Amino acid sequence: MHISSTKPTGELAEIRDLYSRHTARKILLLGGLAVLLVAVALFSTATGAAAVRVEDVVRVMAAKVFPGVASAASGELAEIVVMELRLPRIFLAVLTGVSLAGAGAVMQGILRNPLVDPFTMGLSGGAAFGAALAIVLGRGVLGTAFIMGIGGRFLIIANAFILGLLTVFLVYSIARLKGADRETLILGGVAIGYLFSAGVSALRYVSNDEALRELTVWLMGGLWGAMWHTVWLLMPLVLVCMAVLWRYAWDLNVLSAGEEAAASLGVKVHQLRLISLAIASLAVSATVAFTGIIGFIGLVAPHICRILIGGDHRFLIPCSCLSGALLLLVSDTLARTVIAPTEIPVGIITSLIGAPFFIYLLLRRRRQLWS
Repeated sequence: MHISSTKPTGELAEIRDLYSRHTARKILLLGGLAVLLVAVALFSTATGAAAVRVEDVVRVMAAKVFPGVASAASGELAEIVVMELRLPRIFLAVLTGVSLAGAGAVMQGILRNPLVDPFTMGLSGGAAFGAALAIVLGRGVLGTAFIMGIGGRFLIIANAFILGLLTVFLVYSIARLKGADRETLILGGVAIGYLFSAGVSALRYVSNDEALRELTVWLMGGLWGAMWHTVWLLMPLVLVCMAVLWRYAWDLNVLSAGEEAAASLGVKVHQLRLISLAIASLAVSATVAFTGIIGFIGLVAPHICRILIGGDHRFLIPCSCLSGALLLLVSDTLARTVIAPTEIPVGIITSLIGAPFFIYLLLRRRRQLWS
């Protein structure tokens, strides 16, 4: 009895040791991505039409965090460039990348489809139509009485946020009528997206030159309007949403074995799907309302992380958030420096980087991405 019981105990200890080593490597990788993100952020802050040394960037930030202790950089130019122009933009890029990629990883897991991202669910179409209503017609989705006296930019943001969020709920309501299966959700999102795309095309057709130019720029995506009050508004919202989604990581892992297996283990599949989609859509709608349409981040970043860290959502979600932030931050840095002082819309850069890379993944990895 003693011999037969020690063998399984030894095997169990070996399994636990192997699991601990794999977990340690994943945590180390997440730490490395976080350090890399900080380094890229410092480099991006120092890079631009007005060059600032990295040392000056660190001094300016330290002086703001520890006033009276750290010495600020010499001259006011560095402080203005760092604190008023670049840091808000960098924080907005990080928050947007976190929301897009984190939501993409969750949506791909909840629908068990590698081609799903926040915009596949029709969110981009709804947000674009809401922004087009505000830009071309000056109309708000909450009624004219509510928006009287509200500035045009806030109206664009409010319209994009509300219609982007409502679109996902509309898609889910359609799926519920048909049994809420994942195929109906995806196809419903594509159909609603095409419907809103037709609405945007109609508004572009009837718009004047100035409105058409503004709408076209918004649809390309950009971080031009980044300000500190935007960052402080989005930061708690995005972080709380990602924390709640990470809370469901174990349920998402179980769901990867199939809906029937998940239900048999006590996972409430329909409730999990509704909550996850709602929270992910909330985070994405909030950020997209300020930045416009930025594609491929929510699609490519989770695939990169599945290659790097595997399919365990406890690590996949934070890895996707960090990778999405890195991708968007690098793309935005390129967008404002490649032909400085002229800026390229960051949505163009993410598409130029994301589309070829995603085709490469499809050709080289195929089913291995989900094995």
